[in-house]
Order: sequence, then structure tokens, then C-alpha cells
Amino acid sequence: MALIVVLILVVGAVLVLAGMYNGLVQLKVRADSAWSDIDVQLKRRHDLIPNLVETVKGYAAHEKGTFENIAKFRSQAMQASSPGDKAVAENQLSGALKSLFAVAENYPELKASEQFTGLQTSLNSIEDNIQNARRYYNAVIRDYNTRVQSFPTNILAGMFGFSARQFFEVESPGDRENVQVKF
Repeated sequence: MALIVVLILVVGAVLVLAGMYNGLVQLKVRADSAWSDIDVQLKRRHDLIPNLVETVKGYAAHEKGTFENIAKFRSQAMQASSPGDKAVAENQLSGALKSLFAVAENYPELKASEQFTGLQTSLNSIEDNIQNARRYYNAVIRDYNTRVQSFPTNILAGMFGFSARQFFEVESPGDRENVQVKF
């Protein structure tokens, strides 16, 4: 009788540990998938930016610094690999794009251009998709990090190499401010 109780307890413990491990794996896979979704949207954004810049260049040729910054930040964003590095680079790129749109505001003929408005609409749509993907990624990372750091799952997580992950977030309060362009 005692042997049966011990056997039931051992089987129960194994099932609980297996459930905890599978939960960690499931959240890890969801986090990887969410990161992949962000990457796809960022790639779409990176592909659209040169077309947008070339369109604005035709109207605002003297805004060379703005275009150089966009090219530089786009390159940095494409080369970044970790969520933290990518967040910093993408935030810089977002600021440069705000400058581009601020410059565009000073050219009424550019704002009336169908090509520009189409590109701007596409970029706005992509930005919304990126924001949604970031929000989902951060929600998954919150759940994953909570599970990795909560007892007793943290013991199992440590044994199998699961560790907390970085959120995709705005780094500094200055990144949240609107860009001011003055001539």
C-alpha cells in the first residue's frame, strides 16, 4: 500500500514537472514567433523607406542631413540583432522618419503627390502593425518572464537554461517627444 502511494506521488511529481517544462517551452516558442512577427514588419518598413526618401528628395533636395540620418539609422536597424539593440535602432529610425515627415509638411506640392501619400499611408499602416506586434511580443515576454522567475518554475527554468528576455521598449523619454523642425 505504501509503495502505491509513493509511486502515485512520484508519477504526480513527474507530471507536474513535465507540465511546468512544457509551459516554459510553449511560452518560449510564442516569444520566438512574436519576435519573428516584429522582424517581418520591420523588414517591410526597411524596404519602404528608400522609396519614401527618394520621393521626398525630389521636392526637398536641400534637406541632405535628414536623408543621411534616415539612411544611417535604417542601416543600423537592419544590422541590430537583439531585442534591446533593435529597439534602440528602431527608435532612432522612428525619430528620423518624424523629421522626414516634418520636412514634407513644408512642401505643399509634395503633400499633394499621390506617390508620396501612398507611401506615407503604407508606412503608417506598417507602423501600426509594428506597434501591434511589439505589444503582443511584450505581452508574451511578460508572461514568459513571470513564469521563469516564479517559484517553483524558476528552479526548473534554471536547470534547463530558460532565462528572462528583454522587452521591446522605448529607451529614453526623449524618444517619445515630437520632432521639432524649424527653418
